[in-house]
Amino acid sequence: MQADTYADGPAPFDPRALAALVDGTMAGVGVLDTGLRFLYVNRALERLNGIPAAEHLGRTVSEVLPGVDAREDMLRAVLADGKPREITSSGFTAAAATVRRYWHGAYHRLEFDGRVVGVAGIVLEIMTSDKGQRELEQARRHLNLLDTAAARIGTTLDMDTTCAELVDLVVPGLADLATVEVFPPDVAPPVRPAPPGVLRLRRAALRAVPALRDELDGFGLTGEYIDYQEGAAVQRCLAVNQPVVENLTTDEQLVRSAPGPERLAAYRALGMHSAVIVPVTVRSGPLGILGLIRAGDSPVFTDEDVVIARELAGRAAVDLDHARRYAHEHTIALELQRSLLSEPRPPHPHIEIATRYLPADRSVMVGGDWFDVIPLRDGRHLKAMGDVMGHGVEAAVAMSHYRSLLRMLADDELPPHRILEQLDRMVERSGLDRAATCLLAVVDRIGGACEVASAGHLPPVLIDPRAGARVCEEMTVGPPLGTGLGGYRTTMVEFDPGTVLFLYTDGLVERRGEDIDASVDRLRELTLPAGGSLERLLDDVLERFGPGAEDDIAVLASRTRPTGEEPDPAQAGPA
Repeated sequence: MQADTYADGPAPFDPRALAALVDGTMAGVGVLDTGLRFLYVNRALERLNGIPAAEHLGRTVSEVLPGVDAREDMLRAVLADGKPREITSSGFTAAAATVRRYWHGAYHRLEFDGRVVGVAGIVLEIMTSDKGQRELEQARRHLNLLDTAAARIGTTLDMDTTCAELVDLVVPGLADLATVEVFPPDVAPPVRPAPPGVLRLRRAALRAVPALRDELDGFGLTGEYIDYQEGAAVQRCLAVNQPVVENLTTDEQLVRSAPGPERLAAYRALGMHSAVIVPVTVRSGPLGILGLIRAGDSPVFTDEDVVIARELAGRAAVDLDHARRYAHEHTIALELQRSLLSEPRPPHPHIEIATRYLPADRSVMVGGDWFDVIPLRDGRHLKAMGDVMGHGVEAAVAMSHYRSLLRMLADDELPPHRILEQLDRMVERSGLDRAATCLLAVVDRIGGACEVASAGHLPPVLIDPRAGARVCEEMTVGPPLGTGLGGYRTTMVEFDPGTVLFLYTDGLVERRGEDIDASVDRLRELTLPAGGSLERLLDDVLERFGPGAEDDIAVLASRTRPTGEEPDPAQAGPA
């Protein structure tokens, strides 16, 4: 360094004058060595950092100020190329540990006798306005809401869960209270009709900050049906498919925004003063609304708040539409399957039958499992257990198709393998693209033997009260129905009177990571004493094998009573 030059020539350098200048300035001044360790800190920088000067010396910037983005990469660049740089940094210091601060600094390289000895910096704090800080923090909150929406909304195919995820996201970040209200599903049980001109929605989700939770009873709770009068904010929002923003400073404004005048007291108790109603819509039409409310000391909604609310509602609408479609299809399929799986009527007073159907223990579509019992001539009867591949309405409809064809073919008094052959050909010609497994068993009138044939289905189990259970491994298993391959065979199976014939679908035994033969082999452990309840047997089977099932389960148990034995209503299934 060299002394300043004056008009009369060079002035002698006085270090004390330089120290007085540096220590007296309001700008923070610091000198770092080539390792970016502090060599000197003036009083202003000491105050800015909130750390005594002595605690700076010999330590790097990141060691002294771990909460500050000091841009050490830029400082190293100054050392490397000697070009001065202006650097803006921000962070938290001991002088204000909870408030983010911003600094602007000018840095240049120090050289002595041609040797680089360090970096000198002059730093000024940038004072942003309170309004600017609030806007910056609000922008950060909004960005965070949008960033987390994809991960937090639509985690399931349940509409109410999706609605709850939406209100959980926006409270308290965007509102003090939030609701999602949806149109009742068209497959739900009917509700009382709404009066003319009234819009009825179901409140699917509600969330409020803790300070408002004690006042929610009069506001309306989750699960209620809310009637909105003509001219209410919700009706106006859905009529134009645009957000409605209201500052509710008078009773007249509150009543206009409410479902009806009776809610005025509840709205006043909440202290609500600003509301935004946002439509939740998809291309096919409106699904409902997202309602946001601010109360007490919270600021009114801004235009940016409304933009963010609409963006979140739009994202949630896609997930809600998926959930609505799933619920619609699931309900139809379930009702169809229930109607088709009505309890079979015993073909003869001396035949006992018990059945169960258990959906998989998770939110999946119902499957195509079915069972049937069909009376034949000469006291015989046909038992069937089948499983259409796939899930949903299509599988349930295909199951109905299979069952109808089977009943028609059973009237021809054919042996089981011939029924399967004709059923296979008919399904192939019909164009039905759902294959199915099926097990048929024709039981003679005294119940001492049966003819069985399988189209890709698992073998039945015979439960003898004295000898225990055995799996009918001797039968031949043909290909599933719908392939057109044929090749089915009938096997005669004999058993003692009182033996239970147990049929099931693969959901009962199939487990991930386990060989199916080992799974079926566990059915040999089934027991039932003479005269034991078939209903209780199936309860025990499902309790033991049902947990952990990944597919639907259908089971059927039957037996023939000895001739002359009167039926016991407590033992038999419903007629």
